[in-house]
Amino acid sequence: MPSKSKVCFFFEKKGFVLQNRAELKAFIEILFKKEKKKLASINYIFCSDKRLLEINQQFLRHDYYTDIITFDLSEAEATQAEIYISIDRVKENAKNEGVSFRSELLRVIFHGALHLCGYKDKTKTESNIMREREGFYLLSYFKD
Repeated sequence: MPSKSKVCFFFEKKGFVLQNRAELKAFIEILFKKEKKKLASINYIFCSDKRLLEINQQFLRHDYYTDIITFDLSEAEATQAEIYISIDRVKENAKNEGVSFRSELLRVIFHGALHLCGYKDKTKTESNIMREREGFYLLSYFKD
């Protein structure tokens, strides 16, 4: 019997389908191993701009759209988290950056995982390191 994945995907956004889910779940677990972080569980929730704006206002007191909000719910050494991703924002980002929707979606998914591994993006230096790690995992994912 296969072991239960520590990564789960939930879909609030109607009509959105995530391809290769099992492969992606396994890869996210590998990302945590490579970053030497224990993973208990992550729930990725794919939603609309409207929903993520409500979460941003309610929990972070920010009144703007964003592509991702990561909640670290860990009480022990192993990471436990919820990550909310706006499909609307990811589509807009992909268009603005001239990349495929799939590539941008994976970048954002890995971005949330990297935050949980301790990476920050508040300063230019932190942001550059975060982008480098995102790129590393995107290349690794597409290579496998």
